[in-house]
Amino acid sequence: MADVIGNKLIVMPVKGAYIPRMDDIVLGRVTDIGMSGWQVDIYAPYPAMLPASETPMRGRDSVRRDLRSIYGVGDLMIAQVIAFDRTRDPLLTTKGRGLGKVSSGRVARINNTKIPRIIGKKGSMITMLKKETGTDIIPGQNGVILVTGRNPDQELIAIEAIYMIEREAHTTGLTDRVKAMILERMKGITVGQ
Repeated sequence: MADVIGNKLIVMPVKGAYIPRMDDIVLGRVTDIGMSGWQVDIYAPYPAMLPASETPMRGRDSVRRDLRSIYGVGDLMIAQVIAFDRTRDPLLTTKGRGLGKVSSGRVARINNTKIPRIIGKKGSMITMLKKETGTDIIPGQNGVILVTGRNPDQELIAIEAIYMIEREAHTTGLTDRVKAMILERMKGITVGQ
């Protein structure tokens, strides 16, 4: 997709592989446990590494602990990319607020090029999604989105809205259509169950 702003032509890809960048927040799944850390699938062409030193473990004997007690194979996590270049695989950290193991919620996976549309200008789309569905939504730059709500119906409606945004990202008036769809689906749902 192309857009002309002033005398600049801005081109946004419709599809593409996720290429990690420093400070990206990503959601990934542990695929292997090594001697000093975990291998994590962040849905990029490169496997990511989470060293044990980049987890919020305390004490000197934390290195001697069994790494499986922190993250097991198949566990989903929210992490931050702290290093990546073409000479080595992405390096992750789970030190930081909001980072770590995911224990509840539902996951939606979309093309990573659509994440800016999910967020919207100045956060307008994601703010509307959170408010209207009553959920917390964490979009990973790699196209994996975590939706956590008070009940499963709210989560399902939020995920349905996310997939609608992905399908119709190139259209105008999308925010209004998504809001109308959410309001229609939310009828009859008791919040707080």
